[in-house]
Formats: sequence, C-alpha cells, structure tokens
Amino acid sequence: MIPLYSTAQVREADKYAINQLSIPSIALMENASRSIYSIFQSTFPELTNENEIAILCGKGNNGGDGFALARHFINDGYMVSVILVGEPKELSGDAKTNYEILRKLKRKNSLVNLTVFKNIRDIGKIKNCAVIFDALLGTGAKGDLKEPYRKIVNMVNKFAGIRISVDSPTGLDLEKGTGDVVFDADLTVTLAELKNGLFYNDGYKYSGEVKKGYIGIGSEYFDSLAVGEYLIEPEDAFLGIPLKQIDSHKYSSGKVLTIAGSGKLPGAASLTANSVLYGGAGASILAFPTSIKGVAQSLLESAIVDPYEDGGDEFLKVSNVKELQELVDWADVIAIGPGLGRDAETQKAVVDILKYSGKKNFVIDADGIFALRNNKYKNLNLNNTILTPHHGEFASLLGISSAELKKDILSFGKKFVKDTGSYLVLKGAPTIVFTPNGEALINTTGNSGMASFGTGDVLCGLIASFVAQSGENENSVLSAVYIHSLAADLLLESMTEHGITANSLMKNIPKTIKFIDDSITKNYL
Repeated sequence: MIPLYSTAQVREADKYAINQLSIPSIALMENASRSIYSIFQSTFPELTNENEIAILCGKGNNGGDGFALARHFINDGYMVSVILVGEPKELSGDAKTNYEILRKLKRKNSLVNLTVFKNIRDIGKIKNCAVIFDALLGTGAKGDLKEPYRKIVNMVNKFAGIRISVDSPTGLDLEKGTGDVVFDADLTVTLAELKNGLFYNDGYKYSGEVKKGYIGIGSEYFDSLAVGEYLIEPEDAFLGIPLKQIDSHKYSSGKVLTIAGSGKLPGAASLTANSVLYGGAGASILAFPTSIKGVAQSLLESAIVDPYEDGGDEFLKVSNVKELQELVDWADVIAIGPGLGRDAETQKAVVDILKYSGKKNFVIDADGIFALRNNKYKNLNLNNTILTPHHGEFASLLGISSAELKKDILSFGKKFVKDTGSYLVLKGAPTIVFTPNGEALINTTGNSGMASFGTGDVLCGLIASFVAQSGENENSVLSAVYIHSLAADLLLESMTEHGITANSLMKNIPKTIKFIDDSITKNYL
C-alpha cells in the first residue's frame, strides 16, 4: 500500500528540512520548481517550446513555485505568460525573490509576459495557451473559493489547453477533499509526498493524474510518520487472491449462501450468486422465493436455488428466518441484500437473520443495508461483518444527509468501523475500504463505465467468494475491490465505458485474476 499524508504532516516536513537539515527555504522552492518542470517534460514530451505556457500565480509560496517554474521554461525557449493574482507589494520571502528575478528577466528577454491581474479580461489573454499552470493558492486553502479566484477558475476550466496544478488544485480543501469550485487539472504535481485529499471526493474528480514532486529531502522523515490512509496497489490485490489447494473439492473451496432477490428484482440475486463462482468459490446457493424459483434458476449459471416458502408474496418474510437457519449454518459466508426489496416484513427478516446467526460471516449490501438505516445497526453485533454501501446508503445508515457525509467522509467512515468492528466498503469513485483498525484504504482502479445497474451486486458476490475461500477478511476485501474495478478497466481494451455492463464485468473477473497473478509473478517472483 502507498501511504498518504495530511497537509499538516507535509508542512512539518518543510520545517524539518529548514530547521533540522539546514536547507534554505529558497532551495526547497527551487528544487520544487525543477521537479515540476522535469515531470512536465516527461509527461508531455510532445510539447516543445513552440507551445506557449501560462502560469497563474498567487501571492504565497505556491505562487513562488510558479514564478520559479516560469524561469525554467523561459531558459528552454518557451514563450511564458505569468499572471500574478494579487499585488506585488503583498509578496514576501521566497515568493517575492522569485518574482523579482522574473521581473528583471522580463527586461532582457522577450519570451516573458508578466501581468498583474486587474480584471477577468486578463485571464482571457491566455485562452489559447497550450498549457496553463495553476499556482494560485496551494495546500493551505480551506472552505469555498472566494473572488476573484472563483471567476478565474471557472473561466480557465473552459479553456482547451492542458491544465496542471502545482501541489493542489486551487479551490480544493485538502483536509476534506471538497470544494464547490475547483481548478479542473489534467495533472497535479504534489510536492514532497502524496496528500490524502487528492484521492477522494472532489480531490479524485479534479486532481487528474497525480505525480509526486521533489523538494530536496529523502523518504526517511516520512517513513517515521503515522498515517491512516493508503492507496491500494496491485501487490495488495495479489495477496488477497485465494489459494487453490491441489486436493480441494467444491465444499472445501468456499461455501456461500446468497439471500437476495424478490419478484420485483430477481436479476440482482443472480449477479451476486453467479459472481461467487466467477471468484473461485466451490459452492454457491441462492435462497429465493419458491413461488418464482424458476425465474432465478433461469438466470443462474452453475449456482443453485434453494427455495423458501413465500406464500406467493415473492419476497423474504420473518417466517423464513428459521427455515433458512440450516443453510446459514452450512455456509462459510452469507451475502445478503441485493434485490431483496424494501417491504417492512423483509427488513425485519434481515435484522432477525443477522441477530440470530451468531458469529457467521456476512457481506451486507443494498436492501440489506437499507434494513439497518437510521442507526438500527447499533442493535446488532457487526464485528467482522462487511458492509458495502454507496454514499447515499451509508448516509442513510448513519441517519444523516449525503451532503453532510461528503463534508467529512474519512471521519464518518473511521468512526463507523471503530464503533462496530466491521469492514466498510464505501462504494464510489473511488471506493474506500475502512478497516476496524481505523485505516482508510483507497482503491486506485475503475472507470465511469461501472456506474450502471448490477455492478455492486457483482462486488458483493466477489467479496463473499474471496472471504469464503480464504477465511480472512481484510486481504480478501482489498483484493476483491481492486480486481472488481480492474476488470472494468481491462474491458476498455475492447470497448468504451459506454459498453460495460455488470454481466460483462463479472465474466471478466477470471481473466483479471490471471492478469494480476501473471503481472506480480513476472515482476517480483
């Protein structure tokens, strides 16, 4: 896993470099600007000095990085337009030093166009620049963006050129990963270390590709820090792929019971039960209303239906709880929720199954989570249970609005798993896995094609499959989340995001497992 750091930790790194290593702050700024320029060259080798560059600079150190960066472009023969948003008299320290260097360079070099922002028309002058750098506010900004930055960012976001942010997109509150108006970057070069707010919420949406820039200190300082957020890597997915023993048989390779589906939503149940087998489990049984069992059986591939008596109502009822107990006892893992429906009787049945099933392993999804909404989960023992809500479902679970959840996703997720001892798979772009030890693990695979019916049902089945085979939660969950999204990414080799369905994603899981296995084995073993 790749560790992520808070803005406060990275700011302390600057102080460490200056006070403990005696590196002058101006040297840190110079190292940063050189690093940004180097990353630009390696990322966009096709952009030569025939392309005009624009750099928007604020009056703080982020702007100072921009002034220094401009000098490197000018020295390599680029035409550079620099716009200072603020007054020169407001500059201080290293930012002022680099601004003065640039101002003097302008007198001798026709490649420099240095403007002090007066009104929004000044921004219109850089509309046709091939690249626009954002060095306006940096990592210290909090809350919603104020004027004139709002107008500037809104205008630049409509320009056709490549947009690159220095350290953090302007308008993004890195402590929460939120912002109402944010510079929409194609690339963010974040300095010293990767910062957590760039990888979830609006940070994920607006940061583009994130690359780490260098300021002049090694990794030793950061290696000593405690972190609570990480990015999931291919190696993490590899570790969670269940091992197949040479003497395995169908009942020793993981037994999963899926309690899902109803007359209104039979397809969700089949996707979950089928995905259990595509993930490698040996046995997959779907508990389903007897009055419509033929519908379910027609949608299953190798999983089987074990019907319960529904009296023709086509949904799960409280009277079925005892009827299902033998199957619950048989299973290694129970996946419950997809397509069950939201009838009051069904909701009570879900709660009763969870209440009376002891220490069985559950993966709770969709309508199973709905049954626990508004804090009803607090009456249950969810220790080691895996819940897979999307943002709206999780907000409902907590009894809060989605807007309130967004303001502090990490805190809400960490508190939930601490209070319950559960694993929380918060589905979204990106999906975040919260573990009982208080860590937030952010997925790094997936694409917009996954935003379609049924993909969450597939994930529910895949998680249940991996846990049933391995008997272990954390590695299984991380691997299933990563592989589920990577399966969608690999589909882009033969289609676009418009063509991805839950069924095509599910059927690509075995190839994706092989892809991970082959990649890691080739590179590391």
